Amino acid sequence: MPEVGAVAAASVLDFFASAYGRKILKRLKELGIHPVSEAAGKSGVSPKAGALAGKTVVVTGTLATMSRDDAFAKIRAAGGSVSNSISAKTDYLVAGENAGSKLDKAQKLGVKVIDEAEFLKLCNKEG
Repeated sequence: MPEVGAVAAASVLDFFASAYGRKILKRLKELGIHPVSEAAGKSGVSPKAGALAGKTVVVTGTLATMSRDDAFAKIRAAGGSVSNSISAKTDYLVAGENAGSKLDKAQKLGVKVIDEAEFLKLCNKEG
């Protein structure tokens, strides 16, 4: 089987992270179809590879170029995990407009705070 290049793989991930792609995945699930990558194997869990492998990321505020769900999909595609709350175990806080109390808490805990542009650069790095 031919390998899929980085550009093609990113396009596929972007599609399934989009609103339409999520709608397709939801419909497949309703039909009892549960796609699993070959890399995931029998466990159904993909190996953690990517720029955010093993990292916990929280998103707060309004992002300019994507929805929160799109940001979550990018985090997961880069091997990271999403959290809704800040703790000492949080690796990054992606802060958009009107970040609020999560930003304050992250700063107090010493969590690295990044903006949307830095987040996108990070997600596009190889693991």
